[in-house]
Amino acid sequence: MSRNLLIRGGRVIDPASGLDAYQDVAILDGRIATAGERVAAEGIPVFDARGMVVAPGFIDMHVHLREPGIEHAETIESGARAAAAGGFTTICCMPNTLPVNDSATVTSYIVQRAREVTKVNVFPIGAITKGSQGEELAAIGSMREAGIVAISDDGRPVMNARVMRRAMELARALDIPVIDHCEDLNLSAGGDMHEGVESVRLGLRGIPSASEDVMVARDLILAELTGARYHVAHLSTAHSVGMLAFAKVRGLEVTCEVTPHHFALTDQRLADYDSNYKMKPPLRMHGDIDAVIEGIASGVVDAIATDHAPHAGSDKMQEFERCPFGITGLETAMGLSLTELVHTGRIPLMRMVELFTSGPARVLKLDRGSLKRGAPGDVTVFDPEREWVFDVQQSCSKSRNSPFDGMRFRGGPIATIVAGEVVWRA
Repeated sequence: MSRNLLIRGGRVIDPASGLDAYQDVAILDGRIATAGERVAAEGIPVFDARGMVVAPGFIDMHVHLREPGIEHAETIESGARAAAAGGFTTICCMPNTLPVNDSATVTSYIVQRAREVTKVNVFPIGAITKGSQGEELAAIGSMREAGIVAISDDGRPVMNARVMRRAMELARALDIPVIDHCEDLNLSAGGDMHEGVESVRLGLRGIPSASEDVMVARDLILAELTGARYHVAHLSTAHSVGMLAFAKVRGLEVTCEVTPHHFALTDQRLADYDSNYKMKPPLRMHGDIDAVIEGIASGVVDAIATDHAPHAGSDKMQEFERCPFGITGLETAMGLSLTELVHTGRIPLMRMVELFTSGPARVLKLDRGSLKRGAPGDVTVFDPEREWVFDVQQSCSKSRNSPFDGMRFRGGPIATIVAGEVVWRA
């Protein structure tokens, strides 16, 4: 397959260099060769991008691919297919597999398997603790050598502050970020949705905002103590946004991400007890959503990540209290961001592209997220005005647990290009 491509006539947006201009982009031997008003490149394929936006390849720093061990819900191959269909050229997979990715053996398997079955870049994230049990540090050094780009016990917060401190100290020495799912399990125990008026009305057990807030506060104190690079996964409360803003003003090396469902939906969507709206953190109230969007607009938030969490239909079709938390999100993230943030005037298009490209690349120190000369030839082409409807039955994921089935979007991906090769096209 050719690794050469000329992308002709698109609106090139590259936040890493501040570029926003109508240009051609040439990819030679899988890397960005040149960009300019009119690039001459004879004998290589041409992609006509007139009327479209040409951006660095989108990065999702928070997905669950379920392989090894839970392949009935998702595999590396199917998850990567869904990523490409959503415009993502790079994804980072969380360690809560079976077995947990807490050793170089599992990390190496994921890296090798990804090379075999997909063109999309797959970077593993290793567990903080053995089995993600929160008690003893995992083999972080050997996992780093095998290819992890961060550590996290995502889905299971590290409740023991001493263990978290040691993890941060080691991560600082290895120059990787610590990503934490911030939830005090004692405060959230047994909860199924956000604790508030809606949970009382629906008769469901609540998860208070404080369960996230107290863990964010603890971790920020530990990050200051250790000097570690610390990243908050799926930020969802107003207080947490405020604490991250304050920590950044203080000069701490801290970052955070938000998910599209946490800026697009509120807890009022749970009125029908539809398990596709059950996730952790839970959908919050309007005040939290406003704070999250303000954090996106002001620069407090560093990345938009999907927290793509596929579950088989048999798991999600149980009673609401018994079914697992989580939704798929790779194929709807761009549409939601354009529809809910850009077309509503809350953020400019440049800022949205930054949250999917240079933002996550900076958090993880990846050599991606830009269109500079010599960078990997990963490009996302999208049409900000494309009208389309998401049909979950046509999803590339093996699972169907999305609350956005049938939703109409304004703006979406047109082509996903990895190392100069078109791996998906609308």
